[in-house]
Amino acid sequence: MKLTPDSVRELWSLTYNTSGAPDWSHLFPYYHDDIVFQDCIQRVEGRTDFEALCNRLAQRCRELRMRILDVSQTGNVIFLEWEMTLMFQRWPSSTLHGCSRLTLDGDGLIVEQRDYYDLWGDIFDNIPRFAAIYRAFMRRRFG
Repeated sequence: MKLTPDSVRELWSLTYNTSGAPDWSHLFPYYHDDIVFQDCIQRVEGRTDFEALCNRLAQRCRELRMRILDVSQTGNVIFLEWEMTLMFQRWPSSTLHGCSRLTLDGDGLIVEQRDYYDLWGDIFDNIPRFAAIYRAFMRRRFG
């Protein structure tokens, strides 16, 4: 099956749940063996390392939900806008707001994925009193 905005919305919505760890196994066949994944924390190359990264996140999360807000495609690039709520073992939930750029190869496999989000800002927003201090610092320092 070739990926389209509709199939991406459906497949990514099946990945996350509210009871138990997320499961990405149904998505892995859509990734090229030489996938390059990058976000604000890490860069991994190769499907084996990408699957290991996904499985580590699943093991750390007590709960993970994703809400797909928008999906669009231009040429061989599909963009997803999302909200991801993570609940780790000992911490309250945090919602990250972000988007993913999926680049498809000639066979329709994902050869590159780049995720964009503000990890620290979204996490700090969930800490009482600290959120206001952090946001004031960011406004003062970076405008």
